[in-house]
Amino acid sequence: QVQLVESGGGLVQPGGSLRLSCSASRGTFDDLTIGWVRQAPGKEREGFGSVSSSDGSTIYTNSVRGRFTISRNYAENTVYLQMNDLRPEYTATYYCSAGPPLGLSFRASFYKSWGQGTQVTVTS
Repeated sequence: QVQLVESGGGLVQPGGSLRLSCSASRGTFDDLTIGWVRQAPGKEREGFGSVSSSDGSTIYTNSVRGRFTISRNYAENTVYLQMNDLRPEYTATYYCSAGPPLGLSFRASFYKSWGQGTQVTVTS
């Protein structure tokens, strides 16, 4: 089973940007769907973006569309999450997750492997 590692989180002011990375510490995920999920304190996990294994196509929820961009670099075995125009309500732990190559999904239950998460804090 692939093991995932996120990096790139931190403290940023509203309107700022961050780029998160998701890589495999063991195995590869070229043939897996990758999803990004976040969890704010006291709230349930919320899937907000996904990228396919076949052609790199993506989906986003309305809450992040236009601000977040997911891309994958097959040569580097890495998936990126570019986050722009960050808002305080985006403060959460961000996870990347890997699921079967059966399309794209926002559902956390779709994904079988998870990273440890990286904290993103948006505050002035």
